[in-house]
Amino acid sequence: MTARLVVFTGQLGYSVRMGIVELDRHLGGAEWLVLVHSPQRSPRRLLRNQWLNLKRNGWRWIPYQLVDLWRRIAPGTAQTLAVRPGPGDEYALDALGRLRGLRIERVGDIHAPSSLDLVRRFAPDLGLSLAAPILRRPLFSIPRLGTINLHKGRLPDFRGMPPAFWELWQGVERVGCSVHIVDERLDTGPLLAQGDIRRERYSDVRGLQIELDEFAVRLVNDAAAGMLAGTAVGCAQPAGQGRTYRKPTLAQEAELARRLAGPRAEPILKRRLKDAVAATIGAAHRIGVARAAAPRVVVLLYHRVADDVRDNLTAGIAQFDRQMQWLSENCSVVPIEDVLAMQPIARSRRPVVAVTFDDGYLDNYRFAAPVLRRHRLPAAFFVSTGIVASERPFPHDVRRGNGPIAKMDWDQMRRMRAWGFTIGSHTVHHIDCAAESEHTVRDELARSRDDLHRELDVVEPIFAYPYGGRQHMTPERLELVKAAGYVGCLSAHGGVNVGAVDRFDVLRTGVNWEFSDLGFRRLSLGWP
Repeated sequence: MTARLVVFTGQLGYSVRMGIVELDRHLGGAEWLVLVHSPQRSPRRLLRNQWLNLKRNGWRWIPYQLVDLWRRIAPGTAQTLAVRPGPGDEYALDALGRLRGLRIERVGDIHAPSSLDLVRRFAPDLGLSLAAPILRRPLFSIPRLGTINLHKGRLPDFRGMPPAFWELWQGVERVGCSVHIVDERLDTGPLLAQGDIRRERYSDVRGLQIELDEFAVRLVNDAAAGMLAGTAVGCAQPAGQGRTYRKPTLAQEAELARRLAGPRAEPILKRRLKDAVAATIGAAHRIGVARAAAPRVVVLLYHRVADDVRDNLTAGIAQFDRQMQWLSENCSVVPIEDVLAMQPIARSRRPVVAVTFDDGYLDNYRFAAPVLRRHRLPAAFFVSTGIVASERPFPHDVRRGNGPIAKMDWDQMRRMRAWGFTIGSHTVHHIDCAAESEHTVRDELARSRDDLHRELDVVEPIFAYPYGGRQHMTPERLELVKAAGYVGCLSAHGGVNVGAVDRFDVLRTGVNWEFSDLGFRRLSLGWP
């Protein structure tokens, strides 16, 4: 018999949509009623809220609101641009609306008699509270099996909101996630499932929230399936323990950001000057100065997205999320296959950008791919096929004295292919193509090509040569790349593709933690 589930929520953001879609897949299909609490606030109520927030947050509330207003009205940033089919499409709002057996109802008051009647007529087996307002008993008790709530915090220690903030404020080493049965009080019901993730050296609030979004899906799936099967057993929370937290003030947010501040890439004055240049370039681009320049394509190169280190191969998780959000709102982000076909580069109203990764580290799968799916962006991952899915380290990690760094395995790369990402070759053993013998290079190209075809069914492989400098590829070795059947070759020595793309010398520019947000925007506009 098909399960009937009602979702109570205050917004249909990405994490809520992802949770619904993945639970539907986990259950093999269900009947859904999604009840969205969307109250209409009067001008008087809005003014009162502004006054209360100003009293609570002080002067910081004014620039905070101005920035929020700018994001809402500024051209190109009001909403994410429409994109072609690609990674993350299954979680988009329009895709959710097309999910079989799902109905979305927006109500002015989730506790109004009409809302209660709507839920009763649906006759749900189970209720799910996902980013919902505080629920009252007349509503949460309607489902036959009750209602469960996803709380991104470890109970009973961290009740309330927001996810990860107060854990970092208190300096804990692990950040929790809980699923519990809803009762009359906030986050106090019997526990059904719990787990936690490790705080890394440079973890921040946003980076941990992104991790929690992914981690929470598994907890909700298991708890909901257990409730529907009658196997879930709630465990009462210890009486009198824990604390309920509220939303932090802007001053507290600033204080935590100061505490968590990592290493500085360069002196503050130098950073401010570079940001001023970047802001000037951005302003010139917005008023149309770029139209006088030749059309160009920027191909970005990443290696790792993680918060355990800060080095020239790594970008932070929250930093990468900000960067991808900016690209999704302001640029035309295209697959690398489209870049190879740009002969010449056509003019575009928005900057044209492609996103690529080299090597094949596990964090590409754990952190980068989820962020890309969140923003519905394509990307290409070039992997050394003899090092991924093995304990063998990359040569550059050995030279740096790095400890073991996990790599992706073939099952994870198959999932990434199924999500819509491109997987290409980075040789077998991450060799220097210019320094190795012709026989070795020919063998590495053929074996890597065959590995990709056998494991991932790649039929038109693209090659990114290791190290990526001009000195690491020669005309003779490039002929071997073409002879091996590769349809394109990417470098890594910087530069922007202007006018046309040489498909066997695609220029890429590296990105790491040292880039400020303004510096990244300047780079993405084609002015490295």
